Amino acid sequence: MREGRPSHTALGAAMRRAAHQLLDDPLVFEDPLAIRIIGADSAKRIHREAAGSLSLSISPRLRAFLAARSRLAEDSLDAAAAHGVRQYVILGAGLDTFAYRARGRYPGLRVFEVDHPTTQVWKRDQLREAGIEIPEFLTFVPVDLASEDLRHALTRAGFDAGRPACFAWLGVSMYCTEAEVMATLGFIASSAPGSTLVFDYLGSLARLSLRARWCSRGSERRVAREGEPWLSRFDPPVLAGALRRMGFETVTDYGASELYGRYFAERKDGLRTGPVGHVVAAEVGRGDAR
Repeated sequence: MREGRPSHTALGAAMRRAAHQLLDDPLVFEDPLAIRIIGADSAKRIHREAAGSLSLSISPRLRAFLAARSRLAEDSLDAAAAHGVRQYVILGAGLDTFAYRARGRYPGLRVFEVDHPTTQVWKRDQLREAGIEIPEFLTFVPVDLASEDLRHALTRAGFDAGRPACFAWLGVSMYCTEAEVMATLGFIASSAPGSTLVFDYLGSLARLSLRARWCSRGSERRVAREGEPWLSRFDPPVLAGALRRMGFETVTDYGASELYGRYFAERKDGLRTGPVGHVVAAEVGRGDAR
């Protein structure tokens, strides 16, 4: 992100989550705050798109992917919470609205929203303007990873490293170098046994068709012009092997076909994700598995 400015892509992702609420039926991911948190001007654009009077070039496949990755993250939290996990860490939270929808659903849950300080100030402004109350179980963790260690920032905020946690890391890895991605995954792998992770990444170009490769390159050029270039892609089997060596006991990679089977197979409108994005769900091993 550009110095002194909130993340452009964070707003773009939030607008696509909002568009999903208006343009798709049934919903893959239900977020009643998605339209409010993006602000009045952005909300007007989404409503005009829904009415057919404005094209935002919001690809249905990209919109579907963002909805599916958010749904998978919260499905993972549901399963973890049922097994007693009471810490949820959202890395690169952007305009995520989970904490503001969750009151009363997860007794004893603590939520940590981790993000760059500039983006977090912007989010708090958005919340205030939308009249969205900040719950008492939420802790903001402003951190510039260029100058502060993630582990230290979370500990400072009250995160208990001795207890398992559920981590969501969405829409971030592609803006990090491979070394940065591996460092973050390594940190999560060192968490208490039973901790879980959902994160997304860009698959390697070599596994894409020529058309998908061309479309992906176009998207890559567009985000680079906005000052937030993609810096990493991964080959799914290679990444899965690296995760297991780190200490993740179960690793499930959801590509387009797996996401289709889980969330889109029964739809009548043809909505589905594209082939570029992948979502991984993993669990830190218990005992001998580590």
